[in-house]
Amino acid sequence: MNVGGSEAEGSSAGPPPPLEWKFSQVFGERTAGEEVQEVDIISAIEFDRTGDHLATGDRGGRVVLFERTDVKDHGSRRDMERMDYSVGRHPEFRYKTEFQSHEPEFDYLKSLEIEEKINKIRWCQIANGALFLLSTNDKTIKFWKVQEKKVKKISDMNMDHSQVAGNGGIAGSSASTGQEVRLPNGRCSDRPYNYPSSDSVFPPGGIPSLRLPVVTSHETSLVARCRRIYAHAHDYHINSISNNSDGETFISADDLRINLWNLEISNQSFNIVDVKPANMEELTEVITSAEFHPTHCNMLAYSSSKGSIRLIDLRQSALCDTHSKLFEEQESPGSRSFFTEIIASLSDIKFAKDGRHILSRDYMTLKLWDINMDSGPVATFQVHEYLRPRLVDLYENDSIFDKFECCLSGDGLRVTTGSYSNLFRVFGCVPGSNEAMTLEASKNPMRRQVQTPSRPSRSLTTLSRVVRRGSENPGVDTNGNAYDFTTKLLHLAWHPTENSIACAAANSLYMYYA
Repeated sequence: MNVGGSEAEGSSAGPPPPLEWKFSQVFGERTAGEEVQEVDIISAIEFDRTGDHLATGDRGGRVVLFERTDVKDHGSRRDMERMDYSVGRHPEFRYKTEFQSHEPEFDYLKSLEIEEKINKIRWCQIANGALFLLSTNDKTIKFWKVQEKKVKKISDMNMDHSQVAGNGGIAGSSASTGQEVRLPNGRCSDRPYNYPSSDSVFPPGGIPSLRLPVVTSHETSLVARCRRIYAHAHDYHINSISNNSDGETFISADDLRINLWNLEISNQSFNIVDVKPANMEELTEVITSAEFHPTHCNMLAYSSSKGSIRLIDLRQSALCDTHSKLFEEQESPGSRSFFTEIIASLSDIKFAKDGRHILSRDYMTLKLWDINMDSGPVATFQVHEYLRPRLVDLYENDSIFDKFECCLSGDGLRVTTGSYSNLFRVFGCVPGSNEAMTLEASKNPMRRQVQTPSRPSRSLTTLSRVVRRGSENPGVDTNGNAYDFTTKLLHLAWHPTENSIACAAANSLYMYYA
């Protein structure tokens, strides 16, 4: 954006100016008073590595794919970057295709219903023009290939019907008057004696009565095919899947275990993390999220319900029960309450694109961690501090257990996460930045935005910490309206190369750009 660009140029070391977010698109917009079907509620969002494709999953087990359209007129994005072509238009997407990924199942051994809801979607590497992605529900992971297939139809024959009528067939009158050829074994040949043999030479110009179909490609259709099914490896609900940077393996995590898979092998996985105690009564924490390092194929991180993040190295041992690093923030003495552990539980973690930082989301805050500094987070962002006095109400209606996702921008300058009343927050995370915006998932995202009060400037180094807050009005939004805990923005994704955010509000997919 050009807002405040002159100041940014004047002091290159300063933080970037705040972004001005604008509405781009909405898919599945509800009309006033329209009731949302449970199966249509979006439960997963994911951009691919290029940002040219977007996938969503819903509670009905469907996966919907969108493709970018604003770069097609100018070739691929890589070609434009090579030519130093400036993209003036914001990202625009269109519906591509959809398919039924999972169906409801019933585990008769455990008398357990398995929902078809898509928990996570992860894109794999594109090969031969085909798209590949992983999708999972609570128990089963599936590997999908989506490819264009040309529909071929017979459009015409290779000759004019008038010529057939005029010339007649080679086997026409001669065939009717010709004599049958007797074969040595007593059988009769169906051909007349004067019918050209396979060894004879065709007349110049071919046989005019030989009719062959002319096949043409009329249209192309997208076909989604399930290549592999990775099942029967988790006793508890799968909460995460993550691709490895080697392009060959991925992990899946449930409450107590993390398994390592090879994409080509669906009947075998390796258990690399197991936190299940010998006596389940001694269980104190569970795994809530797991993700591979973006560049180091031997490293991955997983979060727990106690608010800690563990970094593990697969080179250390086959079973990584011991971690390389532990990231957790010590609670201040005297601040512990009944809700302390509940709101400390991490619902999501994400690596920055460079792999240097990890972003985590607990119920109340976002925290940014430097993997080289395990003493505490380098920055903490208060998402909805105004809810702290209402934790009892949130506990009674189970909202306190909502799992909000988080994500970082491709350049690592900003972070975002969702909240209630279909709001989401965008924070600047570079030293010295005071950017803390509140936006609404609607066609007017700035409707609830208020100017952040000025704060004393802070001199931040790489080892310093900052706490940033959003709107502080207790119990009401910036327009004085009561917050709606039934409309929650749990799922969102940031475009990998541009300032564009896709977020889910019930069954609607909203997209914004800056």
